[in-house]
Amino acid sequence: MTTARSCPFCQLAAADIVAGNAFHVVIRDRFPVSLGHSLLIPKRHVASLFELTAEEFNALHELLHITKQQLDTQHQPAGYNIGVNVGEAARQTVFHLHVHVMPRYVGDQEDPRGGVRWIFPEKAVYWD
Repeated sequence: MTTARSCPFCQLAAADIVAGNAFHVVIRDRFPVSLGHSLLIPKRHVASLFELTAEEFNALHELLHITKQQLDTQHQPAGYNIGVNVGEAARQTVFHLHVHVMPRYVGDQEDPRGGVRWIFPEKAVYWD
């Protein structure tokens, strides 16, 4: 497990932060899957979305909307994938909560249907 001392999200440089509020910060992903791929990260070291207080959760929701507005202005994506990995079985690798905001663009995938279902490719195509 990631401890606060070894956590890369607890050691962020101020220059990496593009937005924030009292509870969370936003950075651009260092290994983006799309233009504008961002991470919303609590300032408090928690591993899971389920560990947030109601106040922190509401602040995350507000910051998600602000992040979308910024990305809409900067990059004009056609859609978004929003993702959270919780636990090793869900392939969480950094055990400090981070919410992925991945802008999507027309033509970035040949057939984008199925979205996040592609974590199980054999189950992604459900419309045939």
